[in-house]
Amino acid sequence: MKRPVRVLLVGAAGRMGKTVSDLAKTDPKVDIVAQCDLSDPIEPAMKNCDVAVDFSHADAVTDICHAALRHHKALVIGTTGHSQEQRRTIEETAQSVPIVFASNFSVGVNVLFWVTRKGAELLGADFGAEIVETHHKMKKDAPSGTAKTLGEILKTTCKMENEVPIQSIREGDVVGEHTVIFKGASERLELTHRAGSREIFARGALRGAQWVVGKPAGLYSMQDVLGL
Repeated sequence: MKRPVRVLLVGAAGRMGKTVSDLAKTDPKVDIVAQCDLSDPIEPAMKNCDVAVDFSHADAVTDICHAALRHHKALVIGTTGHSQEQRRTIEETAQSVPIVFASNFSVGVNVLFWVTRKGAELLGADFGAEIVETHHKMKKDAPSGTAKTLGEILKTTCKMENEVPIQSIREGDVVGEHTVIFKGASERLELTHRAGSREIFARGALRGAQWVVGKPAGLYSMQDVLGL
């Protein structure tokens, strides 16, 4: 039997980190061999894993990337809100190690990405587009990384010069809702994904961790993991 993938979980004390940890306990294909949080040294933990899964904070990504480079380990990056410089660090690191970098690890959301692209292609320039996203009031970045990805898909597919309008709502304990709205003459099409539990993101991240180990260096998306 193939041995479990050894995972270093960065950001283990956070909401997502705890969800990943709990889910991994019931998955025989994954073994959380080390956990790190703010102020914990990453280097010692990175040595003995196959892949590091990061759900900590955008500001930690530089240290994580440097440690992965030194020990030549795969990465799964689930944090959002990165600066342009931090994104460049991720892209440069991906030239030497395989990285799955996704704004959202939900299988359903990644199908939404695919359907949004298809919808934009089929509806064409006669339809305008906008995005509405809702998250819990503790979420720091707005728009969400998922909404930004949807906006990038629409802008690229429709060859738009201006940014796609995004409305961000922060209220209650909403895990995550994203709606893409296409508006045409006398008709309207809405594509909506609602997350009922953080488990969907954790499950996708662990799937990405299993997939990326042994892959060639490169920057991969969750759609690559799913074969979309």
